[in-house]
Amino acid sequence: MKRLAAAAVLAALFAVPALAQNQPQPEGTPTRIRGTIEKLDGQNLTVKSREGQSMTIALAPNYTVSGVAKKSLADIKQGDYVGAASMKGTDGKLHALEVLIFPEAMKGTGEGHRPWDLQPESQMTNATVSGIAAAAGGQTLKLTHKDGETEVIVPPDVPIVTFVAGDPSLLKPGAFVFIGALKKPDGSLTAARVTAEKDGVKPPM
Repeated sequence: MKRLAAAAVLAALFAVPALAQNQPQPEGTPTRIRGTIEKLDGQNLTVKSREGQSMTIALAPNYTVSGVAKKSLADIKQGDYVGAASMKGTDGKLHALEVLIFPEAMKGTGEGHRPWDLQPESQMTNATVSGIAAAAGGQTLKLTHKDGETEVIVPPDVPIVTFVAGDPSLLKPGAFVFIGALKKPDGSLTAARVTAEKDGVKPPM
């Protein structure tokens, strides 16, 4: 039950673009934050972003924390639901920057292909693996989603992870975090969940 609950709340990290337009949305702009924790003071988490800014995020009273665990290319099977961040290479093909294997309870989260901000001009594809083939320097994943099909080449050295349970003890200074926050009109930041470094494995997304 706890695993299912954790998976359900994590879904919002990737599901925002897929929400129905007629659903009421909190006022503000979805903002993804990547960086290292400076301190946790009650419900206020201060993070030094990868851009060098010190940002304070007000965490919800019932906020949740998850970690990530390493997986390998061999762990990806046909029928798995994954999130693959990628960039177009000089060969015109998409090459993965990281791959997240979603837990079964999160299948369908944020399905589709869209721009992403891991690196400039990167893209994110949340989809079902419908085919796996050998490729020079790795494997090609054929990803089927509501927008069509996308092929992504996954080199062997690309980070591959899955979500695992976590708790607030992971929110310690120096730990790397990935946060789907909401930036309000006054500039303040709020968040209901944090994905944090666990056992030395950093969220690569």
